[in-house]
Amino acid sequence: MLDLLHSFALVSPPPAAEALRPRIKAFLTERLGKIPADIRARSWTGFDAEFSRDLANQGWVGFTVPKDYGGGGGSAFDRFVLVEELLLAGAPVAAHWIGDRQSGPLLLRYGTESQRRFFLPRICRGEIFFCIGMSEPNAGSDLAGVRTRAVRDGDFWIMNGSKIWTTHAQKSHYMIALVRTSGGASERQKGLSQFVIDLTLPGVDIRPIVDLAGDAHFSEVFFQDVRLPSDALVGEEGAGWAQVNAELAFERSGPERIYSSIALLDHWVKHLRRAKASSAATRQVGMLMARLATLRQMSLAVTARLASGESPLVEAAILKDLGTQFEQDVPSIIGDTVADDPRLIADQELVRTLAYVSLISPTYSLRGGAREILRGMIARGLGLR
Repeated sequence: MLDLLHSFALVSPPPAAEALRPRIKAFLTERLGKIPADIRARSWTGFDAEFSRDLANQGWVGFTVPKDYGGGGGSAFDRFVLVEELLLAGAPVAAHWIGDRQSGPLLLRYGTESQRRFFLPRICRGEIFFCIGMSEPNAGSDLAGVRTRAVRDGDFWIMNGSKIWTTHAQKSHYMIALVRTSGGASERQKGLSQFVIDLTLPGVDIRPIVDLAGDAHFSEVFFQDVRLPSDALVGEEGAGWAQVNAELAFERSGPERIYSSIALLDHWVKHLRRAKASSAATRQVGMLMARLATLRQMSLAVTARLASGESPLVEAAILKDLGTQFEQDVPSIIGDTVADDPRLIADQELVRTLAYVSLISPTYSLRGGAREILRGMIARGLGLR
């Protein structure tokens, strides 16, 4: 059974990581200026290639990639501090986000030396952007239900199938996809492999999906007889399940899993100070901030496990499940409080931010693994299944 007391031991960013904050804050203040809360709320769905390249020029894209591959050579705690400041500032990070957070580390761990030398420096310079090819129609977050298939054809792989909820695929250069290379869907985790796919190849069809907020940061991607070179395989053939689970530990563990609603919460607190809020509203803020502080400590604990070379898959799932519930509770609680006291809606920036976060928050418990899938993983980790 998972030792939760050990897994979530209290830790703090080391002094060297904390020392980065002033420089990061100064850069963000100069680069972004003052932006309204409803724009800040779009932080990690905001795609701005120029901003990502500016960040890369500071050495902050691929921050944990070794310097020999063009990265910053920083620690997992260094990246935690960087990500925390980016999200608090509402920086538009979506362009480089996937490559920085998981595709780069995945290639560093499982890729060939040729793949590392080609992709990692380009990721770190903000020249190429990645998306994730995991979820599929009729499978959702059930990754073992993958049906997209790649079969050998001489020195190539021929790929057919589709992926869905692929964030910013229409603006990305590459996808790392989990596909089936042997067996059938009934064999679940067996026979799965990962490939890095050039999205300009013939046979790749990308169709954006418009969400409730009117944005199109999701896409469905179709593959029809796409010819992948043999060196597109990442890691070992048939080892995709273990590899993708290591990748998901990176995806689910960071502060982005607790800060998606932070722009709304931050503006709400400022608004209540000006409005001389009731004691009921103040109590709600206190409860939300207590939950946020706890989740931040959990995220730091998972970061410590990553820094020590572990792959805390179950701990990351726990954090992601609790974190996204908090992120969804923020707009719900604030909306209920405003409904109880209509005077609080005089701030139009608050109204716009609350409207946007309320519309987008249902996606929080879908991206990175649906709640039901995560809880199944947690139950197995606790020895309950």
